[in-house]
Parts: sequence; structure tokens; C-alpha cells
Amino acid sequence: MLRSRGMDHRIRVLVAKPGLDGHDRGAKVIARALRDAGMEVIYTGLRQTPEMIVNAALQEDVQVIGLSILSGAHNAIVPRVMQLLKEKGMLDVLVTVGGIIPDEDAAQLKKLGVAAVFQPGASLEAIVDFIRSSVKQTV
Repeated sequence: MLRSRGMDHRIRVLVAKPGLDGHDRGAKVIARALRDAGMEVIYTGLRQTPEMIVNAALQEDVQVIGLSILSGAHNAIVPRVMQLLKEKGMLDVLVTVGGIIPDEDAAQLKKLGVAAVFQPGASLEAIVDFIRSSVKQTV
């Protein structure tokens, strides 16, 4: 079913758990906080490939992809997600990454086009506020 963003002003966010990481409590907490903040959240579940994530983002017509990565595979997964988004012409999708990301890796991910990296201790309010202020609303 096709949907017009002009009829629904809520921010659409895809929360994804890429790779072999089996811990998704943090992703579920983030998804709940975003939903409680009035956003429409699609949670992909565990063990998603970059291809699965980008295809879901395309099908769901999301404005934001939030990747939750605790496995240390962010330097392999995130570049692939960014490449696939570019190939599909989805350059307007905001990508955020959360998890155990060293500062030097966070800087590199931002160079690839990641809008924000949320490390342990980031508040739910800060994440919600960042997404709200970063997503251009269509009226």
C-alpha cells in the first residue's frame, strides 16, 4: 500500500540489529522511546544483513535508519549499508548508529555519512531530540 507523507507527519524510523549480535534489549528500549515520542517505528529483529536493512527501509519508506551494533562489526556493516543506500538513491535517509563504538571509529562512521553515533550512556531524550531536529518534515 502506497502512503503519502503529506497525510502522515510522523517520523518513520527503522530500528535494525545487523550482524550476528544476539542482544537486542537496547534496540527495543530505543524503539519504545521513539514510539512514545510519537514516531512510527519498524523493528527488523535480530541478525539482519545490510541488504535486508536497506530493502526494508525502502519498502517502509522510512526517513531514519537506526543501527544497533554491539558486536564490534560496525566497520564492516555500516559502510555496506551506506553504499547500498547510495546505490538505491536513498541519500535523504538519516542513518544513526548506537552501541559499543570507539571514538575513533565513530569519527570514521561520520565521515561515511552517518548522522550521529550514540555510545553507551547516551540519553533517550538526546536520541529523540536529535532525530526530531534532523528530519525535515514534509507538510
